[in-house]
Amino acid sequence: MNFEELEKNIGYTFNNKELLKKALTHTSYAYEKHIESNEKLEFLGDSILEYISSKYIYNNYSNLREGEMTKVRAEVVCEDSLYNVAKAHNFSDFILIGKSEANTGGKFKPAILADSIEATIAAIYFDGGLEEAEKFIINNLKDAIQKSTKHVGMKDFKTVLQEKLQENGEVNIKYTVINEIGPDHDKTFVVKVELNGKKLAEGKGKTKKHAEMNAAEKALQGLK
Repeated sequence: MNFEELEKNIGYTFNNKELLKKALTHTSYAYEKHIESNEKLEFLGDSILEYISSKYIYNNYSNLREGEMTKVRAEVVCEDSLYNVAKAHNFSDFILIGKSEANTGGKFKPAILADSIEATIAAIYFDGGLEEAEKFIINNLKDAIQKSTKHVGMKDFKTVLQEKLQENGEVNIKYTVINEIGPDHDKTFVVKVELNGKKLAEGKGKTKKHAEMNAAEKALQGLK
């Protein structure tokens, strides 16, 4: 496979193309071909990602407290965030997966794509050094970090809704998934939020958590 287009997408050209190939080799493909998968690279890439993102947050957001920095980092190095990076660079066009995984839409699974980003970070580190790995991480996550720092410390919509509804005593607040739209690799969840069995609002999101948050936000708007 020619990885030239992917190298162009990520802004880094590998001297050792085999490193990039290994970073994109899922365990299902490795098992079929009797070669090494990207798991070990992913392990190292995860640590490099934590270190570089921590350093960047520390150096650029000195106004944040330690707990807030931890929250920001957790939000930007999570599966959802890395999946978005993989989507932006069309990693699904280059990932190497086995036949069984391919049959279930493996090329588009958030976990597989997120893992490939971590593995690619380690591959860049081995191929070009820490500075190049840092460049890749910051270029792809600085916007997400900035966005996260803007609402860190604020209560999320679910918490605010719960506090508001419980002002006059205990209540029963329930979130239920009522619909799932789209294929497995690109699902949108629809969630309803109820107060003592009465529907308050519906919300949508790419994860159940995001859909619940959206439902809570709409419920709060309805209470105003």
